[in-house]
Amino acid sequence: MAGRNRSNPLALAVLLCLYERPMHPYEVAGTLRQRNKHESVRLNYGSLYAVVASLERRDLIRPLATAREGRLPERTVYELTDAGRVEAHDWLTDLLATPVKEYPAFEAALSFLPALPPEAVVGLLRERALRLETEIAQAEAGLDIVGKMGLPRLFSVESEYRIAVLVTERNFARGLADDIESGTLGGADWWRSVHDASVEPIAHPPFIELT
Repeated sequence: MAGRNRSNPLALAVLLCLYERPMHPYEVAGTLRQRNKHESVRLNYGSLYAVVASLERRDLIRPLATAREGRLPERTVYELTDAGRVEAHDWLTDLLATPVKEYPAFEAALSFLPALPPEAVVGLLRERALRLETEIAQAEAGLDIVGKMGLPRLFSVESEYRIAVLVTERNFARGLADDIESGTLGGADWWRSVHDASVEPIAHPPFIELT
């Protein structure tokens, strides 16, 4: 019986590939790479085969046949079960409609910002903004190539989303660096006092409970 385990987007990618037609895992990986889905879903062959085994245990996919190409080892071709079709539909529906709390590494770093001196943080944020500029340029170049290939926008919306997120993060990093540098960031005086050995630190401001 299929249980709900929706923590790994690679499992959804496998289900959706098999939704199109039966495939063996190597073909699934090739299809995802050909369509640049590895930019959106973390893909490596070790985890892929583990995901396939998990989906089979949950009765979401089943072996259909074995195939051999030339001297390559036999490969098992899988197909979706009825439960797998339902799971693929419901999982994608939930992902599109329901925001999920994620834990980005940058957000975690921001939560511990006072551990570094303000001046150091300004430099690091500006360095991050420059690196994001490079990522944005690369992503936009890839999007431009897709456009020149004549593919409809439907097949590049994930790239548009990625660019929008990168631009937002770059702008945030720049703006925060400006606010720290100019002294307009609330709490900046306390922050600087913590790292100024010649000044007695101001008491840490109390945590405010948000209701």
